Amino acid sequence: MFVAYVHHRRTRVGSAVVLRRRQTHQTAATRRPDARAAGPLGILPFLGAAQIAGALGLIIGIWFAPLAIAATIGVALYFVGAVGAHLRVGDNVGTLPAAVLVVVSGVLIGLRAAVL
Repeated sequence: MFVAYVHHRRTRVGSAVVLRRRQTHQTAATRRPDARAAGPLGILPFLGAAQIAGALGLIIGIWFAPLAIAATIGVALYFVGAVGAHLRVGDNVGTLPAAVLVVVSGVLIGLRAAVL
């Protein structure tokens, strides 16, 4: 599921870049809010690398519990930033999925820590 989510996010980010190129003549009020939520284009490679590192950490964490906890904390922090970015641009629709993933990550941190 996380791989599907990463693919979905990469597609959305890619479409946001194309959308920015098409909408240079439009005002900020007519642009899609999620196109602005990604922030400056220079940060996109870092966001992609953070997602890939989180996914690899979660997969390897199946066999090595401390890495699973660290990766889950990283993923939770990533989505806390996503919630903040979406709230900053007023994208309430994009805030909900990120907020749900923050809650799920928090639950997983608690469950995995309890098993140790």
